[in-house]
Parts: sequence; structure tokens; C-alpha cells
Amino acid sequence: MSRDEQLKERWDLVVQKLSQQFADGDTLDLDAIIYLIGVQELGQLGRRFKKDHKVDLMHIAICRLLEPYGYYEFDYYDEDKWPHYKVKEALPFLKAGEQSVLMKEAIVNYFVEAEYIE
Repeated sequence: MSRDEQLKERWDLVVQKLSQQFADGDTLDLDAIIYLIGVQELGQLGRRFKKDHKVDLMHIAICRLLEPYGYYEFDYYDEDKWPHYKVKEALPFLKAGEQSVLMKEAIVNYFVEAEYIE
């Protein structure tokens, strides 16, 4: 199986499992999955977030997802226990499709590492 086929298969599995668990079977999109990862990383499950916090949660998730690629590094937790990251290397310019593939790959790796999928 090629790397692209394996990524697609694993991505579809992540989407299916998370959609069943969090969206009553409606299909979650990439942004919704990034948001869920942000909530998971913050560790404040069950809390309701305002719109500006939702953007912050997505930022946390993106930093965490791209940390293994060397783009971000965890820095500290603030007094409200929100994680902060520092930029280690600027992200390269990527076309929209390339960004999507990078994020899907990072999400798949995140859930493999967490043993949510194989």
C-alpha cells in the first residue's frame, strides 16, 4: 500500500470514529477535528468555550500537531493552564491542498501515537 493510500485509509478511519463519538454520525470536517484536538490538549473537557477561545483552541491544536515536524515547541502553561508554544521554524509556503495533506498527516500521526487508531 502506498503512503498516500495508507494516509487516506487512516484519515477516513479517524473521521469515522470521531464523527460517531462526537457528532452523532454527522461527518466532522478538518477544522472540527482540529478543534477537538485543541480541547483534548487543553484538558478542560465538558467546558463551553466562547468564539475567541475556539480560535485559540485550534491554534493550540495546530501547534501540538506540527510540533513533531519541528515547527513549534511547547513553552509553558499560563496561570489558566493554557499551553503556549514558541515558533522554532517558520512554516513553508504551502498551497491549500498541501496544507490539508500536512494537517491530515499530522492528525493521523497524533491519533496513532495516542493509540486511537493503528
